[in-house]
Amino acid sequence: MSAAAGPVGVGVIGAGFISSTYLENMNRFLDLKVLFVADIDLARAQAQAEAFHIPGFGPVDELLAVDDIEIVVNLTTPAVHSEIGHRIVAAGKHVWSEKPFALDHDSARDLLAAAETAGVHVACAPDTVLGAGVQSALRAIARGVIGEPLTATTVFQTPGPESWHPNPAFLFSHGAGPLLDMGPYYLTTLVHIFGSASRVSAVSSTSRQTRVVGSGPIAGTEFPVQVATHHAALISFETGQSAQSTFSFQSALPRAGVLEISGTEGTIALPDPNRFDGASTLWELGSTEPQTLEPHGSTYGRGRGVLNLARSLRGLETVRASGELASHVLDVLLGIASSADSGLPVEIGSTVSRPTPLPEGWDPALPLL
Repeated sequence: MSAAAGPVGVGVIGAGFISSTYLENMNRFLDLKVLFVADIDLARAQAQAEAFHIPGFGPVDELLAVDDIEIVVNLTTPAVHSEIGHRIVAAGKHVWSEKPFALDHDSARDLLAAAETAGVHVACAPDTVLGAGVQSALRAIARGVIGEPLTATTVFQTPGPESWHPNPAFLFSHGAGPLLDMGPYYLTTLVHIFGSASRVSAVSSTSRQTRVVGSGPIAGTEFPVQVATHHAALISFETGQSAQSTFSFQSALPRAGVLEISGTEGTIALPDPNRFDGASTLWELGSTEPQTLEPHGSTYGRGRGVLNLARSLRGLETVRASGELASHVLDVLLGIASSADSGLPVEIGSTVSRPTPLPEGWDPALPLL
């Protein structure tokens, strides 16, 4: 359980590619103290611990036995997010999970229930929504720059990550694909704007049954495609708004980061929700020229959500990337997949409170604890 004051001890499970940006940023946040890196590959855990001056490394059980660790950052592959999350909760520690939160509704709800019973918190990526770019846009929307928000258009389409990722097979396996790998960035931002989704309709397709690694030490290796590589969805929200969303790994025309919100008085194009920075562009009804809305706030990347969770444990903030929000986003994404498979609309059974924007002066590097 959390101590009364002082920096929050953190452990990291998973020393893969994404761990470097987490460790680099968390080392800069004075309210966090990273104490241990764990991985099934002990040499990889040691290398990351040494590279980022972390005092401990080893297997998962050793990390979970460290009393001073309050939050465990789960950077494992999607297939074991839920399993590792349960182990963290059973050890009486708080969870920050990479997305997706789980691979199915029941696993997500079971983890939240276990955390409630244990008296610990679960939070989940993406924390790009806490970046200066999206947060500045959310504050502008809250100020009424587009009037009442009504509709959204989101687009993520690329040929696929196999051309640049050195080991891309997992991105085409169950728990990934463009829907579950990229969808959380867009859907999380939409829930921050519109609140809970209530209904989805979708179609999908798969362009090729196999893909080939295009770079790195295993370039030329063929691997199977296990999930749809294109989803197009219509999402309805509880309060009457709607969004049209495309998630694709099969477009020769790359177009990513499109997230546009139209309201009664104008339209705002947000920065890429997979980034922490970026300006927004505002078109007001009756105006012939768009306005650029520059972001305000720090540009630190991944790890902001861990910090927000840590400060919430000390009673200073509310969790804005909660497990409940991630579970609802997962329900929407799974609903899109189910609708595409069945050809029928899917009702979303869960709801979540819409988070409020962070204050403009929120600074991860400023020590508060």
